[in-house]
Amino acid sequence: MTRLWLVLCLWLSLWSESVLGSILAIDYGADFIKASLMKPGQPFDVLLNRDSKRKIQSTVGWKQKDRLFGQDAANIAGRFPLDSFSHLKILQGAPYESDAVSFYTAISSADTVKTERGTVALRRSDGTEWSVEELIAMQFAYVRDLAESTAGEKIYDVIVTVPPYYTQYERDAVVDAIEISGLRTLALINDGTAVAVNYAMTRTFSEPEYHVIYDAGASSIRATVVEFAPVASDGKSKAGKDATQITVHGVGFDRYTGGTELDARLRNMMLADFEKRYKRSISQDKRAMAKLWKEAGRVKAVLSANSEAQATIESLAYDLDYKAKFTRAEFETEARDLKHRFAVPIQEALARSGRKLDDITSVIMTGGATRTPMIQDAVKAAVGANKLAYNVNADEAAVLGAALHGASLSRQFRTKDIRITDIGPYDIHISYQAESKQPGARPRTINSLVFPSGSKTGTKKTLTFKRQDDFKVKLGYKVPLLRGWPTDILEAEIQGVAEAIKNITEAGATDPVVKATVMLSESGFASIRDAIVTGEFKDESIAGKLKDFFGKGSPSSAPVDETTADVGSAEDDTASTSTSSSLATEATTTVFTKKEPINLEIDVKFSSLPPLSVTEKRAGREKLKAIDAEEGAKRRREEARNTLEGYIYKLRDLLADESSDSPFMKCSQSSERKRLAEKVDEAYAWLQEHGDDADTIQYIDQRSALESLERPIVHRYKEIEEFPQALNNSQMWNWSSRMFLTEARLNTTKELEAGLPTKYTKEELDEFEKVLKDHESWLNEWVEKQKKVKMNEDPVILSSEMRARAKVLENHLQKLYKKRPPKAPKKSSSSSASTSSSSSSESTTGSAEGTASASASASSASDTASSSQDPHRHEEL
Repeated sequence: MTRLWLVLCLWLSLWSESVLGSILAIDYGADFIKASLMKPGQPFDVLLNRDSKRKIQSTVGWKQKDRLFGQDAANIAGRFPLDSFSHLKILQGAPYESDAVSFYTAISSADTVKTERGTVALRRSDGTEWSVEELIAMQFAYVRDLAESTAGEKIYDVIVTVPPYYTQYERDAVVDAIEISGLRTLALINDGTAVAVNYAMTRTFSEPEYHVIYDAGASSIRATVVEFAPVASDGKSKAGKDATQITVHGVGFDRYTGGTELDARLRNMMLADFEKRYKRSISQDKRAMAKLWKEAGRVKAVLSANSEAQATIESLAYDLDYKAKFTRAEFETEARDLKHRFAVPIQEALARSGRKLDDITSVIMTGGATRTPMIQDAVKAAVGANKLAYNVNADEAAVLGAALHGASLSRQFRTKDIRITDIGPYDIHISYQAESKQPGARPRTINSLVFPSGSKTGTKKTLTFKRQDDFKVKLGYKVPLLRGWPTDILEAEIQGVAEAIKNITEAGATDPVVKATVMLSESGFASIRDAIVTGEFKDESIAGKLKDFFGKGSPSSAPVDETTADVGSAEDDTASTSTSSSLATEATTTVFTKKEPINLEIDVKFSSLPPLSVTEKRAGREKLKAIDAEEGAKRRREEARNTLEGYIYKLRDLLADESSDSPFMKCSQSSERKRLAEKVDEAYAWLQEHGDDADTIQYIDQRSALESLERPIVHRYKEIEEFPQALNNSQMWNWSSRMFLTEARLNTTKELEAGLPTKYTKEELDEFEKVLKDHESWLNEWVEKQKKVKMNEDPVILSSEMRARAKVLENHLQKLYKKRPPKAPKKSSSSSASTSSSSSSESTTGSAEGTASASASASSASDTASSSQDPHRHEEL
């Protein structure tokens, strides 16, 4: 019902389908990918994969030289454990020495490699190394290809969901993967916020409501406190309540407690049971561990709905089949240390939002792991059963919400008016070294908090520095977020300060300062956007001096421009901060005017964990293009071989059917069938001997040779099928032309007798009659000849030629039919006076004519006057 409502409420058909405005939304999870396509005029829903499934396993792998995606890639893990890569989300942007990599290696059989940037790459069994960004880019490109097949057009823009706890390093990794895949980042949206958008799309709110979005996924658990409030479309008041404002007030999370950790506990139970039963260790057997992992996921799903489940793995290790029964009680006992952690994110989110549980209307359950009874029981115990709400699709709410938000960012769509205000979860500060006032003084680092935890995304802040020379500033997290992760985000060197201060001072400015704009973007990226040198200029004009005179003694009377509002402290180096909202400070007794500031250059560097450079992303893109091209060539070769093989079998069946009613037999000659049979046998023998080694061109050449022998037979059959319709079409135009000609000659005769101009000249009708007779004659002659041709002989007249000749006649007829009739002669408005008329009659008539003439002249003069008085009248005329 939700999807149906969304289809009805989205006015996607208001825009032309020819506009290339499709938007792809991807919810990239550790276990599954969900995608949605937004295209004008197309129903809005979750994108289906090639197996018509609504979610795609987040796995990419290789079966020897064949690259696989989704379930196909996951299924080969037991046979090719080093070539199947899952749960890559855990490794996004992670340093090689971090806990994320340790967690990944504990659950995966893949070989990890440290990259030059200090992040993670995975190595295949053949030694090929792929960075995590490149592997995820492959999956994004796969989803894009599915979307383009559905949309029938190229897709460029994508919006991707991310957990709210993602650091800038992880967000950079997502964007890098998007760009390597050939897509453009429209936005990143926190998954809890995306679910909130989906929830709000089907509801209206008369008063503010607070809800917790509880998202238990494969890799982690997240809780988001969200306020839904009605606002007017202008955003100024609640009057009208025609829009919804979504405001995130707090988030809580546990990075490694989710469905994946539960899978790991079940796998460990199976591993211990096998080793205890058979007294053999298999923990270092990658194939066996991959098989156990796959079966653990299946058993967990069964235990979510049943009290017990049977695990069955054929040839797990040492040619031993493994069978065992596990109960839900045993499973929950094994994971009992996790139970108290399931509800902690809700408590953290409430604490950070400043709200209490009593303020919360409901806890909206989403994410695949919320189906696990252990997680449900823990949340129920923490918030109460009456708070739990299962009113969104646990698997699809995030991607549908992301797609709706993406559509709202584009001008191609019109959706329900939903505004979003999200927050950053971490303290971000700026640091820099103070200028030394004395030679040889010890450098001193100054730190200033610019975006405290909970700061709204989309916020800009202005930093004011009293500096005389170039200097460097660093943006980073105030404290280490995770073990093994850096704190520095970026370092920016602000250049050209001395020259800019010199230039602005020479122009008459006083108190020059450097102002830098720092932004926390809507997608959660902190950056230094620009830097300028500005100052105050005394107004020497008379008006300025008068304002100066009358302004003394009333400090509050003169507002100061926003750029002068940030005043440094007594220390020259200290930066002061302000938001981008309008500010005013106490006015001085001197009136100043604002002049254009001088822009400074900013050289940004990433010293700790840099995103991929342009060169690295281009290289990754080229690697993907190369493998795509290789697979495309291979696919075309396979298609050519399959087409040839199918064609050979088709011809064999045609030749084997000796029924007299067969069209093939009717339209072919015995000599043709003999030559074709010989060529079929020859092609079949070639395929058996060389088919595995041949290239695409050779397959095509073999097929072309067969087609050249079959083509005459097919041509005859098609001509036999098309001949009746072509003949009927020609006869129809003959009949229509004859009817037209007869009527035209009759009308011409009547018009001549009445002394009226004729529509058609005699020459035109004679010429048309000649064309008609030529066509009739040609048609009759060749139709008679065609009647003598046998079915297995080539036709003497082609249906295409018949249609072409009929078209000539049709065009001639249409030309005459559309000819405009001549205009009728105008009747004279006055007649000459008779010479025998009396003088009184002449006088009366003249008087009348004079009156009419005067009236006409007056009317003309009135029109002229009116036209001259109304400047628009002439344009309208």
